[in-house]
Amino acid sequence: MAKSSTQDFLEVDQIREGVVILKNKALRGVMMISSLNFALKSEQEQEAIIYQFQSFLNSLDFSAQIIIQSRKLNITGYLEQIQKLADSQPNELLKTQTLSYYDFIKSLVEGGTIMSKTFFLVVPFYLLEAQTSSKDILKMPKLPSLTEEQFQRCKSQLWQRMEFLALGLKRMGLQAMPLSTAELIEFLWALHHPREAEVGYYPEIPPELTRETAIP
Repeated sequence: MAKSSTQDFLEVDQIREGVVILKNKALRGVMMISSLNFALKSEQEQEAIIYQFQSFLNSLDFSAQIIIQSRKLNITGYLEQIQKLADSQPNELLKTQTLSYYDFIKSLVEGGTIMSKTFFLVVPFYLLEAQTSSKDILKMPKLPSLTEEQFQRCKSQLWQRMEFLALGLKRMGLQAMPLSTAELIEFLWALHHPREAEVGYYPEIPPELTRETAIP
């Protein structure tokens, strides 16, 4: 029986030019979205944001997926600085207080009470979307290849969708930033390696990919 790797079970075929290409040759773009503190807004501001969000959803004629990543806040570097400060503190009382603060912050983070949240919007585009519905395309067999002309044409349509979404989000006071190729690799890697991502570990990415940008 042939051995299977994790990659065999993923729908991702390749990542290039800030675009995820699936095995069925559909495209995906991913945007990181800023956040706002809704609770601190006035009642009038909250109602305006809700209205804008309703209008934003009603304006869409394609699907989109919202992903919220919750991670324990990684403050390893900050804790190391506190430890160094305590070690170099000549005053015993201040040293004891610094170590107590170190223990407090460490226990607070380890208890999972401090979390960082990151928001993403996944934008799809299907090859032949103009001729076939999305549901039918999902049932299509894997295509042997995606020509350069097809890729560039689909990518252009994908960018238009992402720009449209970014404009709609801007009306609510949110900023949207498309992920580059290197950032997409880190994003997908973190989804499958959450514990490593929490401590700030990411795979080494070839230099040629780090130079790619998400917007041509």
